Amino acid sequence: MHFVIMGCGRVGASLARAIERAGHEVAVIDQDESSFRRLGTTFEGRTITGVGFDRDTLRAAGIENAYAFAAVSSGDNSNILAARVAREKYGVEHVVARIYDPGRAEIYQRLGIPTVATVKWTSDQMVRRLLPQGHVPEFTDPSGKVVIAEMPISDGWIGRRISEIEGATGGRTAYLTRLGDGLLPGPDTVYQEGDLLHLALLREDLATAERVLDAAPPAH
Repeated sequence: MHFVIMGCGRVGASLARAIERAGHEVAVIDQDESSFRRLGTTFEGRTITGVGFDRDTLRAAGIENAYAFAAVSSGDNSNILAARVAREKYGVEHVVARIYDPGRAEIYQRLGIPTVATVKWTSDQMVRRLLPQGHVPEFTDPSGKVVIAEMPISDGWIGRRISEIEGATGGRTAYLTRLGDGLLPGPDTVYQEGDLLHLALLREDLATAERVLDAAPPAH
């Protein structure tokens, strides 16, 4: 799959190398050509000098065929603008923006763009938000056995009750994020497009739950 990353600081370079090691194609955009040195001599992806929200620059990076886009430059405004262009103009489904100001994250979340605040950022977390079949653990109990994870879910589950998801995975919903607001689902709550499901389950069951939710649900 093809990934486009805007920003080649330490974050962007680390992310690009991690995605390339996972076997995917990567294009990196940055205004400063010298920043590409951070990628190292073994990086085989594309490098494009330019502004990450400029449409010609994005097209040169292959945005029209991109599976995912990450905006990780040093500017909040640039990151969110580029993320919105990728999502709204080019229809990239998997988009994430790095945000320095945690107070702004909720606003951007309401726009349907996942954000990662700098205070909790790790390249591993960013990779899991972009790559398919990648849960994002948010909490682990002291024993390490129970986790709460934000789970990626196939669109086929839209319109199904949260209780069905729980039954299929063996997990329990810790909470649901809808349009930036947290809520506790009831027995009849239905999973909607754009919802973020935070599931509590045993760590050993994470991979199985992930596979279940990545596939279409069984027919009624």
